[in-house]
Amino acid sequence: MDPVTLAVLKGRLEQIADEMDATLYRSAFNPIIAEAHDACHGLYDAVSGDTLVQGKSGLPVFVGAMAFAVRAAARVARERSGPDDPHAGMADGDTWLFNDPYEGGTHANDFKLVRPFFRDGKLFCYLASAAHWHDVGGAVPGNYNPAATECWQEAVQIPPVRIIRAGVLDADVLAILKANTRLPDSLWGDLNGQLAALELGVRRLHGLLDEYGDAVVLQAMGELRSRAVKLMRSHIATLPDGRYSFSDILDNDGVKDEPLTIALDMRVQGERMTLDFSRSSPQCAGPVNISRATAIAACYVALKHLFPDVPANAGVLDAVDFVLPDGLVISAARPRPVGGYTETILRMIDVIFSAAAQADPTRAVAQAYGTINALSIAGHRTDAARKGQRWVMFSFFGGGHGAHSGGDGLSHGNAPISTATIPPLEILEAAYPVRFTEWSLRADSGGDGQYRGGLGANYEIELLEQDAEVFIFGERGKSAPKGIAGGGPAAVNVFSYQNNNEWKTPPMVSKMVGIKLKKGERVRLQTPGGGGYGKPSARLQSSRERDQALGYVTAPALAVTKEGA
Repeated sequence: MDPVTLAVLKGRLEQIADEMDATLYRSAFNPIIAEAHDACHGLYDAVSGDTLVQGKSGLPVFVGAMAFAVRAAARVARERSGPDDPHAGMADGDTWLFNDPYEGGTHANDFKLVRPFFRDGKLFCYLASAAHWHDVGGAVPGNYNPAATECWQEAVQIPPVRIIRAGVLDADVLAILKANTRLPDSLWGDLNGQLAALELGVRRLHGLLDEYGDAVVLQAMGELRSRAVKLMRSHIATLPDGRYSFSDILDNDGVKDEPLTIALDMRVQGERMTLDFSRSSPQCAGPVNISRATAIAACYVALKHLFPDVPANAGVLDAVDFVLPDGLVISAARPRPVGGYTETILRMIDVIFSAAAQADPTRAVAQAYGTINALSIAGHRTDAARKGQRWVMFSFFGGGHGAHSGGDGLSHGNAPISTATIPPLEILEAAYPVRFTEWSLRADSGGDGQYRGGLGANYEIELLEQDAEVFIFGERGKSAPKGIAGGGPAAVNVFSYQNNNEWKTPPMVSKMVGIKLKKGERVRLQTPGGGGYGKPSARLQSSRERDQALGYVTAPALAVTKEGA
């Protein structure tokens, strides 16, 4: 295919996914989708389920995991089909829904919708949507339960089922979903937003095929994957052959206060790369386990950071071999809890970045802050107009990104697993009975180096209702984000809360359930920065003076000591 036509079709296909993203963001009831953009849409292969196209605004980790979700839905449809079914259970006008994290990746809050797309009676591809629903049952409002020891304590478990059958919403399935949430109106709004996004995608894809023809668009999809493979191979070939190893830890699993290891041996040989995680800790009792599907999706995200010009499709992984033995914390099976998957995949990305830095530090980035600090504050309204009404504030928070060979790290960014945004405090204050008394950059939180790591943030939240319960699920409370090429570590994560005018911290540092707050009491997050790049002695004095003038660094004597060292 000539490159101009291929470029046009690449843009048109991505635009379909982008429009689906935008449709959901503008229609969802849940701020985590509407404001934070914790969702994603894409097009997937009719035979393999592999990723064909992703949008530019959806979460990349969903795109990698959704290939597994599409395969799971297709397999279940095939198993339930009759012997004479020409489409193996997939019918035009159907939409499948589920949240199974072991088949489709991530965790049970993330509902996946899969819609087969037919053209002239033949399955052409799949359209799929993934989005983080606000609350889906379980023991903890918002579902980040750091004390969970099995998946049923985290959320309701929905296997692949038809939510739309021949164009008609299944009221029975909807009733089950609404009965298993504290916030049925939010669930109903988010579900409708996803269904509307898929419907728009169907219309847009039909329009594109009518304009260019089915064969031409299929050819373009194939070429985009082929080019992704070629680019990945060429990038890998520029790395020196060898074995590059790095290990890091998670604070604990929320049940036992013992560290868990995420270990990588990265092998480069010619145009192929092997990511071997077999030295990682076994699966654990608490909810920092992840499934194999989620682990591979995390690797996809890390590789796209390292090689950003590679087209975002399944070809990214075609030049990579994975060693992920069963039974590890990163290849766990049901019923091991997986609700805190975000913390574990962030550590996987950290070790990939740090191992890659050994091969080529100019390409890699120092470790980012490494935790989303999932915070849930929940209670009941006491005002006359809404007395007894349930409210659940769930949100995640930002931190510093790692420095790199081109400059300082980004301050107060979102986690590198996503392109999501941190929910604005104005939205959270308008929706829930809370007040942010501080939202600022955290001085001295970025790692020192030739280039400084980005700064973390300070958040302080005051309760305005009579009482509430707080649940925190974080990481990096014990082990700081690391620098690369001689750069220094960032500050660790600190969570604290008020009880009876006294500030306290969780026994497990970064995780705790059932914190009781009274009106006027506060919780505080001091998030990590990013690791530094290069030796501190190489940092320009003018950069240090600027850091101090802006309040990024408050200890000039310490900076001089580090520089002299």
